Amino acid sequence: MGNATILGPLGSSDIELPFFSFRVPAGFPSPAQDHLEQKISLDELLDIHAPQTYLVRVEGDSMTGAGIFDGDVLVVNKALDAVPGDIVIAAINGEPVVKTLARDGQQIVLRSENPKYAPRFVMEGDELLIWAVVTDSIRRHRCHG
Repeated sequence: MGNATILGPLGSSDIELPFFSFRVPAGFPSPAQDHLEQKISLDELLDIHAPQTYLVRVEGDSMTGAGIFDGDVLVVNKALDAVPGDIVIAAINGEPVVKTLARDGQQIVLRSENPKYAPRFVMEGDELLIWAVVTDSIRRHRCHG
């Protein structure tokens, strides 16, 4: 399934990290200091606008087709209006999920991005709350140390 756990709001930061002007191929080039273009903040890179930006941890595999995997951390913005095609954090009948918002005619659909899971049509009597729109995802690649 694709459940979501809200970790909390993001605050702004004054920390800036080196940003290199070249793109890294899948090989192993050595980032040279002469390619340093500027310093950039993660706030700017991830377009973070406190206090409406939150972090959410994903549980499950229903969104793997969108590149979102179990344990990933999503950057979500509560101030954005969700439109069909957006990946959203929603609550359907009180259950938080991460899904792609879609429409089938006039009917709202929450779609998984994994063919193992059927779409969830929002039926009359269902309570749907779109809590936030996913803007970015963060994946940890080094799992030890």
